Amino acid sequence: MSPAARGRWGRTPTPPVVVAPGERVLAAATSVEGTVLAGTRDAFYVVVDGESRRVPWEQVEAAHWDRDTDLFTLSEVGAWGDLRPVHTATLGEPGRLLELVRERVTASVVLQRHVTVDGRRGVRVIARRAPAGSGGVQWVYEYDEGVDPDDPAVRSAAREALEVMQRDVGLP
Repeated sequence: MSPAARGRWGRTPTPPVVVAPGERVLAAATSVEGTVLAGTRDAFYVVVDGESRRVPWEQVEAAHWDRDTDLFTLSEVGAWGDLRPVHTATLGEPGRLLELVRERVTASVVLQRHVTVDGRRGVRVIARRAPAGSGGVQWVYEYDEGVDPDDPAVRSAAREALEVMQRDVGLP
């Protein structure tokens, strides 16, 4: 990037992003394709052609950046069997955005446990809430590859793990 394109103090300027009232952009990057990705204390934003999508941190299932291809991928939490929204963008200069994504997603996890149901495979029970601590706890099941969530033994193990975790931490 040329010095003229940099903002004051030699930093890359933050792309314009309209965020929810009370939020402010903490880190942002513009992809090679022109997609703007930004993060606030409470949510991740994807802006494509002026259309903004807000994804609360507790709704981010996974995020990954491949430094060989510069491809950033963020997938949202979804219901079993439904297509989950996945956002991809080529980020030549991710700046602080990657650090922010890792920190905020990690901060949304209250508790998680993996329960085996077949050898090493099983289900992970995860309790998540907004990193700011507002709102209730959301309980999520994440199934390992090859584990059938409709199998009665799997359903029973997941339900039992959930009940134990809720008792352990006093969270409904």
